[in-house]
Amino acid sequence: MTEAKPSTPGNVPSKTTNPRGIPEAPFIDRVEDVISSRDQVEETLRNFQEMISKYQFMELNTQRRAKGLNEKVPEMQKSLETVQFLKTASKASKPIETAFSLNTTLYAKGVVPPTEEVYLWLGANVMLAYPLDEAESMLQSKLEAATNTLAACEEDLDYLRGQITTLEVAMARVYNWDVAQKRKGAEQDKTAGVSGAGKGRLTTTSASGGDGDGDDDGDAHTEGASKDER
Repeated sequence: MTEAKPSTPGNVPSKTTNPRGIPEAPFIDRVEDVISSRDQVEETLRNFQEMISKYQFMELNTQRRAKGLNEKVPEMQKSLETVQFLKTASKASKPIETAFSLNTTLYAKGVVPPTEEVYLWLGANVMLAYPLDEAESMLQSKLEAATNTLAACEEDLDYLRGQITTLEVAMARVYNWDVAQKRKGAEQDKTAGVSGAGKGRLTTTSASGGDGDGDDDGDAHTEGASKDER
C-alpha cells in the first residue's frame, strides 16, 4: 500500500484566486501550525521557491502584455480622434489640407477631400475600408476593451508582487524556525552530555572510597599478626 505524502504549504493548491484566476499564496502566521518536524522544512522551502518562480513567470508575461497595451492604447485613441474629425469634416464641401507623417521627423503636405469611408490598418499587412460610423464604433469598442485589459494587467501586477512578497516572508519564517529548532536541539544535547558526565564522576568517587576502607582493614590485620609473633 502506498504511504500518503504529508501535505506541506506549497503542494496544496489554493482555492482563493483573483478575478483572472491567479491563486493566492499561502500566508504563514505560525510555522508550528503547518510544519510538525524539521523533516518537512526542506520540502516546504522548495515548494515555496517553485511557487515564487511561477509567480515571477506570470509577472514577466503580464509586464510584456501591459507594455504592448501601453503602446497600442494611444494609437487607438489617435485613430478614433482622426475618424471623428473626418466625420465632422465630411459635412463640409471643402477639402482638408493636412500634413502626413512619413517618418518620425518627416511630413508631407496633402489634401483630403470630403469622404464617407476610411481605411483602418488591422495588422499583418491587412487594411480594410470602413464607413465612418462603423469605423468609429469599432475603434471605440476596441479602445474600451484595451483600456480594461490594461487596467486588469496593472491590477494583476500589483497582486503578483504581493504574492511574491508573502512567499518570501513565509520562506524567511520557515528558515528562522528551522535555525531555532536546530539551536534548541544542540542545547538539549549539550545539557544531556553535561548531566551524563556528572553521574560518571559520582560513580568513580564512590568506587574509590570503597577501596580505601579495604586498605585500612588490611593494615589492621597485619598489625595483629605481628603482635602474635612476638
